[in-house]
Amino acid sequence: MSGIGVLPLRFGGLEVGFPVIQAALSGYSDFPMRMISRKFGAEFVVSEVLLDQFVVSVSRRKSRLYFAGQNEHPCGAQVMGNDVLLICRAVERLIEVGFDLVDLNFACPVKKVLSRGRGGNLLREPDVAVKIIDGVSRVIGGVVPLTIKLRKGFDDSDRSRNNFFTILDHAVNSGVCGFTVHGRTVQQRYEGKSDWNFVREVKKHLLKNGNTDIMLVGSGDLFGAEDALCKMRQSGVNGLSLARGVIGNPWLFRDIKSIMFGGVLPERPDIVEQGGVLREHFELAVNFYGELHATTAMRAFAVHYSKLHPQTTNVRADFVKAKTINDWNDILKKWYGS
Repeated sequence: MSGIGVLPLRFGGLEVGFPVIQAALSGYSDFPMRMISRKFGAEFVVSEVLLDQFVVSVSRRKSRLYFAGQNEHPCGAQVMGNDVLLICRAVERLIEVGFDLVDLNFACPVKKVLSRGRGGNLLREPDVAVKIIDGVSRVIGGVVPLTIKLRKGFDDSDRSRNNFFTILDHAVNSGVCGFTVHGRTVQQRYEGKSDWNFVREVKKHLLKNGNTDIMLVGSGDLFGAEDALCKMRQSGVNGLSLARGVIGNPWLFRDIKSIMFGGVLPERPDIVEQGGVLREHFELAVNFYGELHATTAMRAFAVHYSKLHPQTTNVRADFVKAKTINDWNDILKKWYGS
């Protein structure tokens, strides 16, 4: 597997490097998580999924809530919406505050999002998707790269499949330089297995049409290093996007990089190492959000970190009850040592 023949990931004129990126994750991929991901090897990270209305309305002072700006480059912003004018205004703002790449979300399967015509719903409204792509492409004007996050379709129908490739081909012709494709339909949400055969088909489709410089990043069910590299090799994608697999497990970046370039899978982190990373993550959250919000925000991460601990159930139960910094420190001392 170490002889996979890895090439640096490049979106247009932006060279990312290590072809395993931190995905956009609603409620998770904030500044502290992105910094932890970078610590373990991610060279490109993406913001939380940003609603166009939020980006346009939030004050410049509060824009730090979605982009810190320091030690963040290169960093992409993923934006979601269904109104062409509004999403174009949001994209202008994202470029203004310093993001290095804009990613359009045509994939989110959350019911509330779909009911408002956003995210994955655009896979059954290709006319709207095309208008958004054209509008955003004009706004960007080549200043930063434009990419799109897609699922394999809204459902498994032939019509949905045709919609997918209609959007894909139009996007390529409009200057979109990369795609992240998740191998489930929108209706599947996270049920069943991600279809990496479809991801491979998309790569073949791009190559057949001579689009050798268009980057394809695969997504879905990437929880282990060896399996992730196997999916990368068999599908022929240019890179991988790690999502749920790195919530509470940033070591996955390290493991993939280690196998990719050295052929060796590192040992699992012991509880002392886990505790050290938890403390660092919490300190980043405190510095970024303040003490009160940091404790609340970190509870969701801690539940995932606890999965690596041999006493998962007990550790998780304690983290769920944590309300103060003292609670947090007591739990770390109790379960992870000094």
